Amino acid sequence: MSKKDEGEFNIFNHELVPKHILLSKEEAREVLDRYKIMPYQLPKIKESDPVARALNAKHGDILKILREGGPAGAAVYYRYVIKER
Repeated sequence: MSKKDEGEFNIFNHELVPKHILLSKEEAREVLDRYKIMPYQLPKIKESDPVARALNAKHGDILKILREGGPAGAAVYYRYVIKER
C-alpha cells in the first residue's frame, strides 16, 4: 500500500463536493469576455479552501464548478481565487 492509500483524503471523492475545474488563462478570459465582467465581480474562493488547495489554485485563478442534479439539472458556477487576508 502506498503512502497515498494509507491516509490521504481526496476531497473530490466526497459525494457533496461538485466537480471543480481550474481554468487556463485563455479559458478564464473567454468567461470574463462572455459575461462582460472583471474577475473581482465573480464570487470569491480563498486560496486556503480545501478544493483550491487540492487544485493548486493561486490568487487570480478562476475555478469552474459543475453541479449536477437539482430542479434545474446541471448548473455551472465560477469562483475567483483570492489570497487569505
